[in-house]
Amino acid sequence: MKKLIVVFAALALAACKNDTDTDPNRSKEESTDSIIDIDSITEGLKPETSINFTLEEANNLAELPLECISTEYPNKLSQTLSNAEAMGEPSQLHPAFYGCFDWHSSVHGHWSLVALLKRFPNLEKADEIRQKLEQSLSAENIKGEVAYFNRPEENSYERTYGWAWLLKLAEELKTWEDPLATKLDENLQPLTDLIISRYLDFLPKLNYPIRVGEHTNTAFGLGFAYDFAVTIENVELQELISKRAKDFYLKDDNCPIGWEPGGYDFLSPCLEEVDIMRRIMPKNAFFLWIEDFMPQLTNEDFSIEVGEVSDRSDGKLVHLDGLNFSRAWVFYGLANQYPEKFAHLSVLADSHLSYSFPNVVGDSYEGGHWLGTFAIYALSQDKK
Repeated sequence: MKKLIVVFAALALAACKNDTDTDPNRSKEESTDSIIDIDSITEGLKPETSINFTLEEANNLAELPLECISTEYPNKLSQTLSNAEAMGEPSQLHPAFYGCFDWHSSVHGHWSLVALLKRFPNLEKADEIRQKLEQSLSAENIKGEVAYFNRPEENSYERTYGWAWLLKLAEELKTWEDPLATKLDENLQPLTDLIISRYLDFLPKLNYPIRVGEHTNTAFGLGFAYDFAVTIENVELQELISKRAKDFYLKDDNCPIGWEPGGYDFLSPCLEEVDIMRRIMPKNAFFLWIEDFMPQLTNEDFSIEVGEVSDRSDGKLVHLDGLNFSRAWVFYGLANQYPEKFAHLSVLADSHLSYSFPNVVGDSYEGGHWLGTFAIYALSQDKK
Protein backbone atom coordinates (compact mmCIF):
# COMPACT_ATOMS: atom_id res chain seq x y z
CA MET A 1 0.00 0.00 0.00
CA LYS A 2 2.82 2.41 0.82
CA LYS A 3 4.20 1.98 -2.69
CA LEU A 4 0.88 3.12 -4.12
CA ILE A 5 1.07 6.16 -1.88
CA VAL A 6 4.59 6.90 -3.16
CA VAL A 7 3.52 6.55 -6.78
CA PHE A 8 0.43 8.70 -6.39
CA ALA A 9 2.30 11.27 -4.32
CA ALA A 10 5.03 11.49 -6.94
CA LEU A 11 2.50 11.90 -9.72
CA ALA A 12 0.46 14.46 -7.81
CA LEU A 13 3.48 16.49 -6.80
CA ALA A 14 4.92 16.33 -10.30
CA ALA A 15 1.73 17.88 -11.60
CA CYS A 16 1.78 20.86 -9.27
CA LYS A 17 5.43 21.39 -8.31
CA ASN A 18 7.19 24.57 -9.34
CA ASP A 19 10.36 24.72 -11.41
CA THR A 20 12.70 24.35 -8.44
CA ASP A 21 11.31 20.90 -7.62
CA THR A 22 13.34 19.32 -10.41
CA ASP A 23 16.56 21.09 -9.53
CA PRO A 24 18.94 18.71 -7.68
CA ASN A 25 20.72 21.74 -6.23
CA ARG A 26 17.57 23.45 -4.95
CA SER A 27 17.73 25.15 -1.56
CA LYS A 28 16.81 23.19 1.55
CA GLU A 29 13.36 24.66 2.04
CA GLU A 30 11.85 24.59 5.47
CA SER A 31 8.97 22.25 6.18
CA THR A 32 5.55 23.83 5.89
CA ASP A 33 4.57 22.10 9.12
CA SER A 34 7.39 23.18 11.40
CA ILE A 35 10.53 25.28 11.54
CA ILE A 36 13.70 23.18 11.60
CA ASP A 37 16.63 24.36 13.67
CA ILE A 38 19.48 22.83 11.68
CA ASP A 39 22.12 23.99 14.17
CA SER A 40 20.43 22.01 16.94
CA ILE A 41 20.42 18.89 14.76
CA THR A 42 24.10 19.05 13.84
CA GLU A 43 25.40 20.24 17.21
CA GLY A 44 27.75 17.68 18.70
CA LEU A 45 27.82 15.54 15.56
CA LYS A 46 31.22 16.60 14.23
CA PRO A 47 33.77 13.77 14.26
CA GLU A 48 37.18 13.93 15.83
CA THR A 49 38.79 13.78 12.38
CA SER A 50 37.67 15.43 9.18
CA ILE A 51 39.35 16.58 6.00
CA ASN A 52 39.46 20.28 5.18
CA PHE A 53 39.52 21.03 1.47
CA THR A 54 42.30 23.60 1.59
CA LEU A 55 44.67 24.98 -1.03
CA GLU A 56 47.40 22.79 0.42
CA GLU A 57 45.29 19.67 -0.05
CA ALA A 58 44.33 20.83 -3.54
CA ASN A 59 48.00 21.24 -4.50
CA ASN A 60 48.70 17.69 -3.33
CA LEU A 61 45.68 16.25 -5.13
CA ALA A 62 46.56 18.06 -8.36
CA GLU A 63 49.81 16.11 -8.60
CA LEU A 64 47.95 12.86 -9.29
CA PRO A 65 46.04 13.77 -12.48
CA LEU A 66 48.76 16.18 -13.60
CA GLU A 67 51.15 13.26 -13.81
CA CYS A 68 48.84 10.52 -15.00
CA ILE A 69 47.02 12.21 -17.91
CA SER A 70 50.26 12.03 -19.90
CA THR A 71 51.36 8.63 -18.59
CA GLU A 72 50.65 6.28 -21.49
CA TYR A 73 51.79 2.98 -19.95
CA PRO A 74 50.68 0.78 -18.28
CA ASN A 75 47.38 0.96 -20.16
CA LYS A 76 44.15 -1.00 -20.29
CA LEU A 77 42.47 -0.32 -23.63
CA SER A 78 39.28 -2.43 -23.31
CA GLN A 79 39.24 -2.48 -27.09
CA THR A 80 37.17 -4.58 -29.48
CA LEU A 81 39.30 -5.57 -32.45
CA SER A 82 37.70 -5.99 -35.86
CA ASN A 83 41.06 -6.57 -37.55
CA ALA A 84 44.78 -6.07 -37.05
CA GLU A 85 44.60 -2.54 -38.40
CA ALA A 86 42.29 -1.60 -35.53
CA MET A 87 45.18 -1.83 -33.10
CA GLY A 88 47.34 1.11 -32.20
CA GLU A 89 49.22 2.89 -29.47
CA PRO A 90 46.93 4.33 -26.76
CA SER A 91 47.82 7.88 -27.75
CA GLN A 92 46.94 7.11 -31.36
CA LEU A 93 43.58 5.57 -30.49
CA HIS A 94 42.72 8.18 -27.86
CA PRO A 95 44.68 11.36 -28.51
CA ALA A 96 42.97 13.27 -25.69
CA PHE A 97 42.32 10.54 -23.10
CA TYR A 98 45.15 8.03 -23.38
CA GLY A 99 46.72 8.36 -19.91
CA CYS A 100 45.81 7.32 -16.36
CA PHE A 101 45.70 3.59 -17.25
CA ASP A 102 42.28 3.63 -18.96
CA TRP A 103 39.97 5.96 -20.85
CA HIS A 104 37.48 6.79 -18.11
CA SER A 105 40.22 7.46 -15.57
CA SER A 106 41.83 9.86 -18.01
CA VAL A 107 38.52 11.63 -18.50
CA HIS A 108 37.93 12.12 -14.81
CA GLY A 109 41.59 12.99 -14.34
CA HIS A 110 40.92 15.94 -16.65
CA TRP A 111 37.78 16.70 -14.66
CA SER A 112 39.89 16.75 -11.49
CA LEU A 113 42.26 19.35 -12.90
CA VAL A 114 39.40 21.54 -14.10
CA ALA A 115 37.55 21.22 -10.77
CA LEU A 116 40.65 22.02 -8.72
CA LEU A 117 41.70 24.98 -10.85
CA LYS A 118 38.15 26.31 -10.86
CA ARG A 119 37.95 26.16 -7.06
CA PHE A 120 41.56 27.10 -6.35
CA PRO A 121 42.80 29.44 -9.13
CA ASN A 122 46.01 30.03 -7.15
CA LEU A 123 47.21 26.45 -7.39
CA GLU A 124 51.00 26.21 -7.40
CA LYS A 125 51.01 24.58 -10.82
CA ALA A 126 48.08 26.49 -12.27
CA ASP A 127 49.97 27.55 -15.38
CA GLU A 128 51.17 24.01 -16.08
CA ILE A 129 47.65 22.66 -15.58
CA ARG A 130 46.17 25.18 -17.97
CA GLN A 131 48.82 24.35 -20.57
CA LYS A 132 48.22 20.61 -20.27
CA LEU A 133 44.45 20.99 -20.48
CA GLU A 134 44.71 23.13 -23.59
CA GLN A 135 47.11 20.69 -25.20
CA SER A 136 45.09 17.61 -24.30
CA LEU A 137 41.60 18.91 -25.06
CA SER A 138 42.41 20.39 -28.44
CA ALA A 139 39.80 20.36 -31.19
CA GLU A 140 41.94 17.95 -33.21
CA ASN A 141 42.34 15.51 -30.30
CA ILE A 142 38.62 15.48 -29.60
CA LYS A 143 38.00 14.82 -33.29
CA GLY A 144 40.14 11.70 -32.87
CA GLU A 145 38.12 10.61 -29.84
CA VAL A 146 34.86 10.99 -31.78
CA ALA A 147 36.32 8.90 -34.61
CA TYR A 148 37.07 6.07 -32.17
CA PHE A 149 33.57 6.14 -30.70
CA ASN A 150 32.15 6.01 -34.21
CA ARG A 151 33.84 2.71 -34.96
CA PRO A 152 31.02 0.22 -35.64
CA GLU A 153 32.31 -2.22 -33.01
CA GLU A 154 32.58 0.45 -30.28
CA ASN A 155 28.94 1.45 -29.91
CA SER A 156 28.94 0.38 -26.25
CA TYR A 157 32.43 1.64 -25.45
CA GLU A 158 32.62 3.02 -21.87
CA ARG A 159 28.87 2.60 -21.35
CA THR A 160 27.81 4.21 -19.02
CA TYR A 161 30.60 4.93 -16.52
CA GLY A 162 32.90 6.70 -18.94
CA TRP A 163 29.94 8.46 -20.52
CA ALA A 164 28.92 9.84 -17.12
CA TRP A 165 32.39 11.21 -16.39
CA LEU A 166 32.61 12.81 -19.83
CA LEU A 167 29.39 14.70 -19.14
CA LYS A 168 30.69 15.65 -15.68
CA LEU A 169 33.80 17.11 -17.35
CA ALA A 170 31.62 18.98 -19.83
CA GLU A 171 29.43 20.31 -17.01
CA GLU A 172 32.49 21.53 -15.10
CA LEU A 173 33.74 23.41 -18.15
CA LYS A 174 30.35 24.94 -18.90
CA THR A 175 30.04 26.31 -15.36
CA TRP A 176 33.59 27.72 -15.16
CA GLU A 177 33.75 31.40 -16.04
CA ASP A 178 37.14 31.44 -17.67
CA PRO A 179 38.20 32.01 -21.29
CA LEU A 180 40.09 28.73 -21.26
CA ALA A 181 36.97 26.87 -20.15
CA THR A 182 34.98 28.39 -23.00
CA LYS A 183 37.58 27.26 -25.51
CA LEU A 184 37.90 23.76 -24.08
CA ASP A 185 34.14 23.35 -23.88
CA GLU A 186 33.81 24.27 -27.55
CA ASN A 187 36.53 21.76 -28.42
CA LEU A 188 34.86 19.03 -26.36
CA GLN A 189 31.34 19.70 -27.68
CA PRO A 190 31.37 17.14 -30.54
CA LEU A 191 32.19 14.36 -28.07
CA THR A 192 29.69 15.73 -25.56
CA ASP A 193 26.98 15.66 -28.22
CA LEU A 194 27.90 12.10 -29.15
CA ILE A 195 27.64 10.93 -25.53
CA ILE A 196 24.26 12.62 -25.14
CA SER A 197 23.03 10.79 -28.22
CA ARG A 198 24.35 7.49 -26.83
CA TYR A 199 22.34 8.00 -23.64
CA LEU A 200 19.20 8.89 -25.58
CA ASP A 201 19.58 5.80 -27.74
CA PHE A 202 20.55 3.33 -25.01
CA LEU A 203 18.34 4.12 -22.03
CA PRO A 204 15.01 3.27 -23.70
CA LYS A 205 16.44 -0.16 -24.61
CA LEU A 206 17.66 -1.05 -21.10
CA ASN A 207 14.95 -3.28 -19.66
CA TYR A 208 16.64 -3.95 -16.32
CA PRO A 209 19.07 -1.86 -14.25
CA ILE A 210 22.58 -3.11 -13.54
CA ARG A 211 22.98 -3.32 -9.75
CA VAL A 212 26.69 -3.84 -9.17
CA GLY A 213 29.40 -2.03 -7.25
CA GLU A 214 31.63 -1.31 -10.22
CA HIS A 215 31.66 0.60 -13.52
CA THR A 216 28.43 -0.59 -15.10
CA ASN A 217 26.18 0.47 -12.20
CA THR A 218 23.16 2.05 -13.85
CA ALA A 219 22.26 4.42 -11.01
CA PHE A 220 25.71 6.03 -11.06
CA GLY A 221 25.58 6.45 -14.82
CA LEU A 222 22.22 8.17 -14.52
CA GLY A 223 23.21 10.49 -11.67
CA PHE A 224 26.01 12.44 -13.33
CA ALA A 225 24.14 12.56 -16.63
CA TYR A 226 21.11 14.00 -14.83
CA ASP A 227 23.23 16.73 -13.23
CA PHE A 228 24.55 17.63 -16.67
CA ALA A 229 21.08 17.67 -18.22
CA VAL A 230 19.78 19.99 -15.50
CA THR A 231 22.78 22.30 -15.81
CA ILE A 232 22.47 22.77 -19.57
CA GLU A 233 18.66 22.59 -19.47
CA ASN A 234 18.46 19.58 -21.78
CA VAL A 235 14.86 18.70 -21.04
CA GLU A 236 14.81 15.61 -23.26
CA LEU A 237 17.73 13.96 -21.49
CA GLN A 238 16.53 15.07 -18.06
CA GLU A 239 13.04 13.67 -18.55
CA LEU A 240 14.32 10.40 -20.00
CA ILE A 241 16.66 9.82 -17.06
CA SER A 242 13.90 10.66 -14.59
CA LYS A 243 11.51 8.25 -16.28
CA ARG A 244 13.99 5.39 -16.46
CA ALA A 245 15.10 5.87 -12.84
CA LYS A 246 11.48 5.59 -11.74
CA ASP A 247 10.97 2.56 -13.99
CA PHE A 248 13.98 0.86 -12.45
CA TYR A 249 13.80 1.86 -8.79
CA LEU A 250 10.45 3.28 -7.68
CA LYS A 251 9.07 -0.05 -6.48
CA ASP A 252 12.25 -1.22 -4.72
CA ASP A 253 12.02 -2.26 -1.06
CA ASN A 254 14.50 -3.04 1.71
CA CYS A 255 17.84 -2.74 -0.05
CA PRO A 256 20.20 -5.31 1.54
CA ILE A 257 22.88 -2.86 2.63
CA GLY A 258 24.15 -5.56 5.00
CA TRP A 259 25.40 -7.50 2.00
CA GLU A 260 27.75 -4.67 1.13
CA PRO A 261 30.51 -4.20 0.37
CA GLY A 262 31.51 -6.73 -2.22
CA GLY A 263 35.21 -7.43 -2.41
CA TYR A 264 35.81 -5.23 -5.45
CA ASP A 265 33.16 -2.54 -4.93
CA PHE A 266 33.95 1.11 -5.44
CA LEU A 267 30.27 2.05 -5.59
CA SER A 268 27.47 1.07 -3.24
CA PRO A 269 24.55 -0.44 -5.19
CA CYS A 270 22.11 0.64 -2.47
CA LEU A 271 23.45 4.15 -1.99
CA GLU A 272 23.90 4.93 -5.68
CA GLU A 273 20.21 4.16 -6.09
CA VAL A 274 19.44 6.55 -3.26
CA ASP A 275 21.63 9.17 -4.93
CA ILE A 276 19.73 9.18 -8.22
CA MET A 277 16.30 9.03 -6.57
CA ARG A 278 17.01 12.05 -4.36
CA ARG A 279 17.83 13.94 -7.54
CA ILE A 280 14.74 13.08 -9.56
CA MET A 281 11.97 12.81 -6.94
CA PRO A 282 10.07 15.64 -5.24
CA LYS A 283 10.84 15.96 -1.54
CA ASN A 284 7.78 14.34 0.02
CA ALA A 285 7.71 11.50 -2.49
CA PHE A 286 11.40 10.83 -1.86
CA PHE A 287 10.83 10.71 1.89
CA LEU A 288 8.07 8.14 1.39
CA TRP A 289 10.25 6.12 -0.96
CA ILE A 290 13.22 6.07 1.43
CA GLU A 291 10.97 4.69 4.18
CA ASP A 292 10.56 1.57 2.08
CA PHE A 293 13.99 1.38 0.49
CA MET A 294 16.44 2.26 3.29
CA PRO A 295 14.54 3.52 6.35
CA GLN A 296 17.62 3.08 8.55
CA LEU A 297 19.23 6.10 6.88
CA THR A 298 16.86 8.39 8.77
CA ASN A 299 17.94 7.02 12.16
CA GLU A 300 20.39 9.34 13.89
CA ASP A 301 22.32 6.33 15.20
CA PHE A 302 22.67 4.71 11.77
CA SER A 303 26.20 3.47 11.20
CA ILE A 304 28.05 1.41 8.62
CA GLU A 305 31.66 0.28 8.75
CA VAL A 306 34.14 1.64 6.23
CA GLY A 307 35.42 -0.64 3.49
CA GLU A 308 38.78 -1.96 4.68
CA VAL A 309 41.61 -2.31 2.18
CA SER A 310 44.08 -5.13 2.75
CA ASP A 311 46.48 -4.44 -0.14
CA ARG A 312 46.61 -1.09 -1.93
CA SER A 313 48.97 -2.41 -4.59
CA ASP A 314 46.17 -4.68 -5.82
CA GLY A 315 44.13 -2.83 -8.45
CA LYS A 316 40.89 -4.56 -7.45
CA LEU A 317 41.24 -4.62 -3.67
CA VAL A 318 42.02 -0.88 -3.60
CA HIS A 319 38.54 -0.32 -5.05
CA LEU A 320 37.30 -0.22 -1.45
CA ASP A 321 39.00 3.11 -0.91
CA GLY A 322 36.88 4.37 -3.78
CA LEU A 323 33.82 2.90 -2.11
CA ASN A 324 34.52 4.96 1.00
CA PHE A 325 34.73 8.12 -1.09
CA SER A 326 31.59 7.38 -3.09
CA ARG A 327 29.63 6.52 0.05
CA ALA A 328 30.83 9.82 1.50
CA TRP A 329 29.53 11.86 -1.43
CA VAL A 330 26.14 10.16 -1.21
CA PHE A 331 25.90 10.87 2.52
CA TYR A 332 26.95 14.49 1.99
CA GLY A 333 24.41 14.84 -0.80
CA LEU A 334 21.58 13.69 1.45
CA ALA A 335 22.72 15.85 4.36
CA ASN A 336 23.03 18.93 2.16
CA GLN A 337 19.73 18.58 0.33
CA TYR A 338 17.59 17.50 3.29
CA PRO A 339 19.41 18.41 6.53
CA GLU A 340 16.19 18.17 8.54
CA LYS A 341 16.19 14.42 7.91
CA PHE A 342 19.77 13.42 7.10
CA ALA A 343 22.13 15.91 8.81
CA HIS A 344 23.60 13.11 10.91
CA LEU A 345 24.95 11.39 7.80
CA SER A 346 27.62 14.08 7.33
CA VAL A 347 29.48 12.59 10.28
CA LEU A 348 29.39 9.17 8.66
CA ALA A 349 30.63 10.74 5.45
CA ASP A 350 33.53 12.32 7.34
CA SER A 351 34.56 8.98 8.82
CA HIS A 352 34.59 7.27 5.42
CA LEU A 353 36.54 10.11 3.85
CA SER A 354 39.03 10.24 6.73
CA TYR A 355 39.77 6.51 6.52
CA SER A 356 40.86 6.49 2.89
CA PHE A 357 42.06 10.03 2.24
CA PRO A 358 45.53 9.70 3.85
CA ASN A 359 46.33 6.91 1.40
CA VAL A 360 45.56 8.79 -1.83
CA VAL A 361 48.69 10.87 -2.34
CA GLY A 362 51.75 8.66 -2.58
CA ASP A 363 49.69 5.56 -3.29
CA SER A 364 50.77 3.04 -5.91
CA TYR A 365 49.67 3.68 -9.49
CA GLU A 366 46.94 1.03 -9.05
CA GLY A 367 45.02 3.48 -6.89
CA GLY A 368 46.70 6.78 -7.59
CA HIS A 369 45.52 6.98 -11.19
CA TRP A 370 41.86 7.33 -10.16
CA LEU A 371 41.31 7.62 -6.40
CA GLY A 372 42.25 11.29 -6.32
CA THR A 373 39.21 12.05 -8.46
CA PHE A 374 36.90 10.24 -6.07
CA ALA A 375 38.43 12.10 -3.14
CA ILE A 376 38.05 15.46 -4.90
CA TYR A 377 34.42 14.82 -5.75
CA ALA A 378 33.65 13.69 -2.19
CA LEU A 379 35.38 16.76 -0.73
CA SER A 380 33.47 19.02 -3.11
CA GLN A 381 30.19 17.66 -1.78
CA ASP A 382 31.08 18.48 1.85
CA LYS A 383 29.30 21.78 2.55
CA LYS A 384 30.17 22.14 6.25
